[in-house]
Amino acid sequence: MTRADTVSSANTALIDRWRAAWPQAIETWSKYTRLRDARLCESRLEAAKEGLSGSFAMIRLADQSVVVDLETVRTLGLADYAVEILAHEIGHHVLAPGSATDQFRLLARIRRALPTLEQHAPLVANLYTDLFINDRLQRQADLRMADIYRLLAKSAAGTTATRQAGVWTLYLRIYENLWKLDKGSLGSQGCDERLDADGWLGARLIRVYAGEWMNGAGKFASLLLPYLVNDIEARDAMQYLHDTRDAADGCNPYGAQEIEQDEIDGAVHPVHDRRISGLDEPETEPIGSPAAPSKGQMREPFEYGEILKAAGIKLSDHEIAMRYYRERALPHLVPFPTKLLPASPEPQLEGLEPWEIGDPLDEIDWLQTVMQCPRPIPGLTTVRRMYGQEPGVIGHHTPVDLDMYVDSSGSMPNPQVQTSYLALAGAIIALSALRAGATVQVTLWSGKNQFIHTPGFVRDEDEILRVLTGFYGGATCFPIHRMRDTFREPRKRPTHILMISDDGITTMFDKDEKGASGWDISAAALAAGGAGGTMALNLPEDWEHGQGNGWMQQAYADLKRAKREQNWEIHAVSKFEALVEFARAFSRRHYAGLSTQAKGGTL
Repeated sequence: MTRADTVSSANTALIDRWRAAWPQAIETWSKYTRLRDARLCESRLEAAKEGLSGSFAMIRLADQSVVVDLETVRTLGLADYAVEILAHEIGHHVLAPGSATDQFRLLARIRRALPTLEQHAPLVANLYTDLFINDRLQRQADLRMADIYRLLAKSAAGTTATRQAGVWTLYLRIYENLWKLDKGSLGSQGCDERLDADGWLGARLIRVYAGEWMNGAGKFASLLLPYLVNDIEARDAMQYLHDTRDAADGCNPYGAQEIEQDEIDGAVHPVHDRRISGLDEPETEPIGSPAAPSKGQMREPFEYGEILKAAGIKLSDHEIAMRYYRERALPHLVPFPTKLLPASPEPQLEGLEPWEIGDPLDEIDWLQTVMQCPRPIPGLTTVRRMYGQEPGVIGHHTPVDLDMYVDSSGSMPNPQVQTSYLALAGAIIALSALRAGATVQVTLWSGKNQFIHTPGFVRDEDEILRVLTGFYGGATCFPIHRMRDTFREPRKRPTHILMISDDGITTMFDKDEKGASGWDISAAALAAGGAGGTMALNLPEDWEHGQGNGWMQQAYADLKRAKREQNWEIHAVSKFEALVEFARAFSRRHYAGLSTQAKGGTL
C-alpha cells in the first residue's frame, strides 16, 4: 500500500468516525433538533470551497449547516473530539446566535461597546457566544470542552497568544472560573491581579445572563476592550475559534435597523452592573451617553451596512442601501388591496304569470290584475310578477401610474451613507403604488446630464430602489427633456407626476436644449398624464407669503405661477423628516383601498 493510499484510508476512517458522532452531538441539545448533516471536508482546499478558512469549523445560518475542516482538526490535535466540536457548532444554531436576526442584534450591541475597534466585533461576538455554549456542554452534557482549550493553549496559536497577558489569557481565565479549575490549568499563565478580577467578572456575567445572553453582550465587549487595544497577537491567534465569521452570509438582512434601548444601556463595563458585581453603585452611563440615541431611533445606512458586513453579508454599499430603504419603508406602505367580490344579485322583473289558489296572497299584483279585469276572479284573472336574477357587477379600479423625479444635487444627503428622507419617501410611495397594481418610473437627477432612471414604467421594486438609492451630489438643473420625452404622447393609463426636491425644482421651467419653454413642457406633460402633478419641496411653510431675496424671490414667484396656472399641488416641508408623513398621506390618497388583479409585481 502506497503512502497516498494510507493517507486516503486514514481520512476515510476519520470521516466515518465524525459522521457517526453527529447523532450523539445532536442529542446533547435535543433529539428533536433538525439540521443538515455536517459537511466534513478532508482538506483545507475542500473546506475553502465551502467558504471555510482560518478556523477549523463554521456554521451557515442560511441553510443551517455545519462545516468542518478535518485537516486543520488533525493539525491541532483535535481529531478525537468529534462529539464536542460538532455539539459546539450545533449550539450556535440552537442557542446563540440561533438566527441571522439575532446575529445582527448581537453585533450591534458589541460594536457600540468597542469605540474605534468596531472591526473586531465579529470575533468578540464569537468568543461571547462560545462561552455560553461551552459552559452548557461542559457542565450539563459532561463533554470535554476544557480538554479542547488545553490543547489549543499548547498549539502554536495558543503559545503565540500567551506570550503576554492579554485577551487569550483573560478568555481562558473566564473558563477556569466557570468550571472551578485551578488557576492556569487551561493555560492562563501570566495572570496578574487585574486580569484575575476581570476573569471573575467575565464568569459572573456568563452566569447572570445565561437566560438572556443578548443583554450581556455589550458588557462582555466592554470587559475585553482594554485588552483588545494592544493585544494584536491574541486577536490573530483566536481566528482558529472564529466559526461564526460569515454565519449570516446569504441570509435576508432583516432586524438590524432599529437601535434598541437595551443596546444603548448595555455598553458598560460589568463592574458597573449591580447584578454582576453585587456592588451598590450608581449606574454608569453608556459609552457616548451625551449623544446616546433615544428608543426607537433608526440606524444610519452606513452603520447598518457595517453590521451586515460584520455578519458575513456580501453586498455592495448600493445593494445594502436598497435593503435599508426597503425595510424602512415597509411599515408605512398602504395595506395589500383586497379583491372585490361580486355585488349581491338584483331581482329583475321578467313579466307576469297566473296567481293560483294556494299561492301566497301577498304575491298578487293587484294593479295588473285589476287592469286586466275590473272584477278579479281568484285563480282565473289574478296575476303575480315573475322575477329573474341579474348577476352583480365586479367592481374595478384602474390604479394611477406614477412618474417620480427625485433630486440628488449637492444639497441632498447620500442615501448610502446617511438617511435620505427623499429616498425613503420615494420608496414608500413607489412600493405602495406597486401594491395597488400601478407601474412606476423613477428619475434621479442632479444636472441636465446627471440623471439615471428606471427602464420606463416598471413593476420591479429592485429597479426602482436601485435608482432611488443612487447619488450625484452635483449642481442643480432639472433634466427637462426626460419629462418631455416621457409625455411626448398621451399615456394609455392616467399617470401622476411627482417631484421631490427643494426650490431647485424651478429649473424645470427653464428652456430645454431645443429652446422650448419648460412651462410649455410642464403643461403638456400634465395634460398627457391626465392625473395631475404634485411637488413635495423643502421650503418654509409660509413660502407663499414670503418674499425671499434674489434667487429665492424668483423661485417663489415661479412656484406660485405653477400652482395658479397649471394646478401643481405644492406641499412645503420645512424639514426633510416630514417627507415620511407626506409619503404616507400621498400613498393613502392615491393607492389605499384599490382593488387589483395585476400580475408581475414583486409586492
